Amino acid sequence: MSWKCGCGSGGGIERRDFLRWAAFGGAAVAAGAAREPAAAAGAAGAFELEEATIADLGAAMGEGRLSAEALAEAYLRRIETLDRRGPRVNSVIEINPDALAQARALDLERRQGRVRGALHGIPILLKDNLDTADRMLSTAGSLALADAPSPREAFVVSRLRAAGAVLLGKANLSEWANFRSTHSTSGWSARGGLTRNPYVLDRNPCGSSSGSAAAVAANLAAAAVGTETDGSIVCPATANGVVGVKPTVGLAGRSGITPISHTQDTPGPLARSVRDAAILLGALAGEDPADPATAAGRGRVHADYTRFLDPAGLAGARLGVGRNYFGFHDGVDRLMEEAIAALKAAGAEIVDPAEVPNTDKYGDAEYEVLLYEFKADLAAYLAARSAPVRTLAELVEFNERHRDREMAFFGQEIFLAAEKKGPLTDAAYLEALATCRKYSREEGLDAVLAKHRLDAVVAPTGGPAWTTDLLNGDHYTGGSSSAAAVAGYPSVSVPAGFLGGLPVGISFIGAAWSEPVLLRLAFAYEQATRHRRAPRFLPTAELGV
Repeated sequence: MSWKCGCGSGGGIERRDFLRWAAFGGAAVAAGAAREPAAAAGAAGAFELEEATIADLGAAMGEGRLSAEALAEAYLRRIETLDRRGPRVNSVIEINPDALAQARALDLERRQGRVRGALHGIPILLKDNLDTADRMLSTAGSLALADAPSPREAFVVSRLRAAGAVLLGKANLSEWANFRSTHSTSGWSARGGLTRNPYVLDRNPCGSSSGSAAAVAANLAAAAVGTETDGSIVCPATANGVVGVKPTVGLAGRSGITPISHTQDTPGPLARSVRDAAILLGALAGEDPADPATAAGRGRVHADYTRFLDPAGLAGARLGVGRNYFGFHDGVDRLMEEAIAALKAAGAEIVDPAEVPNTDKYGDAEYEVLLYEFKADLAAYLAARSAPVRTLAELVEFNERHRDREMAFFGQEIFLAAEKKGPLTDAAYLEALATCRKYSREEGLDAVLAKHRLDAVVAPTGGPAWTTDLLNGDHYTGGSSSAAAVAGYPSVSVPAGFLGGLPVGISFIGAAWSEPVLLRLAFAYEQATRHRRAPRFLPTAELGV
């Protein structure tokens, strides 16, 4: 979740070797990745599964042309070729040493006539803030958790296992989901080093689900799970040219996920198509006994979101143009005008403008809420982990003791600000939370949707990826994630075109529990435009193209 945002078939790093590896390897990746010459896009050779959908892969396994084990092996080879070598995207932080065994067991089930569903035998990557309670680490990218095995499994991970997914490995992320420093570089963690954007390698993959999105874009897995607090599914989706679904808070359980905020955190899918994202969303969704927020989803959550997909789904839809999210980049504005024309051509009724009101009234309050909730929620999470650090204060001390590895490029100003906060009974916290809910919900998204009788608001998800800068940190240009994030409402980002070889997405933002509507709209737009294309691993942007 985010404020703004050794590989091989039997691999895995032993815990006793981990800190030694991090000292000599992780920092070198971060410092040297941007300097290493990129291999040509074709250096890996043809990949027979490039851009394959979950349905394609399932059909091949069902017809006996492919096994889950062979599929997992193919993606593992791809990871070795492109992620560890060649262009060195560096999006996969760890391979699951049990992945092939899982795949073989699922192949046996299929031969015996048991197929669990669309994800049976499908390789999925998990962001490294999802606990797995297996031989993989769960660290949020931090060395502080490298020696703290997960005693429990995240609710959504258990859902994926039950659905028959092969847990291929863990994806790198912005450390602590980008909630550590005001000068952070997205895509960097002390454990994993720097993830690079597969479209243009000197550009940023955005945070904090950077590895999840970059890996999916580079065809290193069928799909991946990310998390978002504000922007960390949809921003990596737009920056890496994939589909990202930020669900309603409460649609999928958060237990076993390293937290920032219990009012805004949510896991969600990253995939190369809306249909694949819908399949994965159905597997993740459900009531989590350890997450009270999911009780609100009773009767509103669906096991199969693909049934809402309709290529003619834009016909008669009322879409509002969130003009207050335009104007930060001329090229993005041009792509959005093309997107609006495509929506009209597909039968949508466009209300323009339909600005989301009061977006300027809760920015400071959101930050205040996140600071309070991070301190409280992290302490509860760390206590359940039996980690060497049990509180935010101890984590701050750990980072100071390991400053050479943990704070080589940026500090922990947000940690220090959060540590000063009191309990969740403080009047300042309660007032900030009320402000967020008032202006993001009833006087924000709810107001504009009701006023214009809209199915959704459309807006640019963000700008083209910026050049990664470990010295100065991130430099966002603009985006539209905060209204849905603060409200806890859903949004779906879909590729909408390219600028200088860099992808740009459009977001469909709706009311609480409107995932079926948003997926229908996003699918119809995707089918009408088909902007998704595989990355070429360019060394630098094609300016002027």
